[in-house]
Amino acid sequence: MSTNPAANEFEIETAPVSKGSLWTGRIMSILSILFFLMDAVMKLLKPTFVVDATVKLGYQEGVIQGLGIALLMCTILYAIPGTSFLGAILLTGYLGGAVASNVRVGNPLFSNVLFPVYFAFVLWGGLYLRDKRLRALIPLRGS
Repeated sequence: MSTNPAANEFEIETAPVSKGSLWTGRIMSILSILFFLMDAVMKLLKPTFVVDATVKLGYQEGVIQGLGIALLMCTILYAIPGTSFLGAILLTGYLGGAVASNVRVGNPLFSNVLFPVYFAFVLWGGLYLRDKRLRALIPLRGS
């Protein structure tokens, strides 16, 4: 008997992560991290095309660097295994804001509005494939 019975009370048995799933998940996560890092750095450097695109979405130029800092912090949290869930949740919120911004200005659905949704699938798919805790929380099983 364990000295602390409550410690394993909520632990769920899951199958180990296969090498293929682990590496696919890592690659998807790395691609997400690289994309978000590039986006954050571009917001911090503020080249003309970033300023123009952000203003076109209805934001003032003064918020761009703040968005870059927030995105950078969320991406770092996602990149650290111990805080990857928190980072994924925060990045999902960031991507939701991108969807809302594109809807508000009437951008095309599949190319602009849904692009952040596609990226959310890559972000969460990478985490799902490499982390058995997420698979235990959201088991995807056939009938």
